[in-house]
Amino acid sequence: MAATGPDTPSSRAPRHTGHARMEQIARLPVFFGLEGRRVLVAGGGEPAAWKAELLSAAGARVEVIAPQVCEDLWRLAGAPPHGPIAIHVRAWHADDLDGAVLAVADGEDEGEAARFSAAARAAGVPVNVVDRPALSDFTFGAIVNRSPLVVGISTDGAAPVFGQAVRAKIEALLPTGFKAWALAAKTWRHQVTARGLSHHARRAFWERFAAKALAEPNRAPDDDDRAALFNAIETEGAAAHSGSVVLVGAGPGDPELLTLKAVRALQSADVVLYDDLVSPAILDFSRREARKMLVGKTGYGPSCKQDDINALMVDLAREGRRVVRLKGGEPMIFGRAGEEIAHCRAAGVPVEVIPGISAPQGAASRLVTSLTHRDHARRLQFVTAHARDGKLPKDLDYGALSDKVATTVVYMPRRTLPDLVRNLMAAGIDPATPAVAVFSVTRPEEKVVMGRVATLAEDVARAVDAGAEGPCLVLYGHALAEVGAGVLTPPAGAAAAG
Repeated sequence: MAATGPDTPSSRAPRHTGHARMEQIARLPVFFGLEGRRVLVAGGGEPAAWKAELLSAAGARVEVIAPQVCEDLWRLAGAPPHGPIAIHVRAWHADDLDGAVLAVADGEDEGEAARFSAAARAAGVPVNVVDRPALSDFTFGAIVNRSPLVVGISTDGAAPVFGQAVRAKIEALLPTGFKAWALAAKTWRHQVTARGLSHHARRAFWERFAAKALAEPNRAPDDDDRAALFNAIETEGAAAHSGSVVLVGAGPGDPELLTLKAVRALQSADVVLYDDLVSPAILDFSRREARKMLVGKTGYGPSCKQDDINALMVDLAREGRRVVRLKGGEPMIFGRAGEEIAHCRAAGVPVEVIPGISAPQGAASRLVTSLTHRDHARRLQFVTAHARDGKLPKDLDYGALSDKVATTVVYMPRRTLPDLVRNLMAAGIDPATPAVAVFSVTRPEEKVVMGRVATLAEDVARAVDAGAEGPCLVLYGHALAEVGAGVLTPPAGAAAAG
């Protein structure tokens, strides 16, 4: 959910947080350019035949050396998929490795496999021994081929069947027509470069290209498509060179709740200005080259001043950058989006909004309950319990907030919840009205507190003492009766209290 509140004396400045650090990977995924280059394959069985076919398809000059050669290999050599395949019926020698860029051997004989691996490494040639990761410098993963679009999948030899299952899933997701689009991109690239377009204009061209490919994957692009893309960039003119601001809702925490449009915005951003409530997993969707800056606010703690955030957005956009202002939850609900939109408009900076899943929606989904009900709740209302001074707002309508046919969602209630409950009781709310408080909704550390309005403040205080952390959201109303009665259990992996 979006954070709001006063700019406290304990303020902080927006700061660059750098690129996300890559987690450890078992194997480095690389794609060798093998066109016309010599690759040695030692072995004449079925494993060697498959590797020789793959290497030939990549354009390599494959030399197979083996005392005995299977029929498949002979047939393959007679009609290779691309690069030539030569077969030498004899044992391999160390000097066969001279001039090879890669070396591959089947691993049927363990001693022979070890000798081949040692000889290749001594010659400085990267080696793969089939089904023997310890003897290999590189491995062959499962492949999805839409060349020149190629996807490689590796499990580091731990679970080849799992890798194949993932490959099948990706095969189903990637239309075969992507091959034609990838070929067109390879052909058109030099024409895009030759036009002398700016960095932003080139990126805009390829973003439009990608959008068109995704929208029409099952046909081959033609010259009319290329001309239309160039015309669109020329029509945009200065807009292709100017910066912009996009307010993006990051949702309540679970990265899988991001919208597709939000992901696309992150992947095209030059700069991402994000809040404290945005999880690292969501930032991972942004371009690795994008500059990331923390401009967050923490309730009653160090916060960036809103004026500084506004000025930073405009300054970056005026430098020609695409700025994503990434906000937790839904930016248009208690996210101070109005102030940022107004500041951009006053400065003449283009601004748009991409909505996110709100915290109440996230809470309802995790509690598996509806916030409205034909018999119990014909109105849904959102309210903040946090004014500019950090206290309960003075102009709250407690009559409306005590309405028995409404479901009420209270943002940022932690510090002011006792006062809120006291005022609701004075306004005549039913003390037994079902109430739920959710900490860190949709995140792994989520904690749910179920109870009644009359005792909710005490229930929440006990939960905090027991370790509940993160942003808190309160929901109450008779539509939540099943949750309050414990008919529905908390989501898997989430703790329950109260």
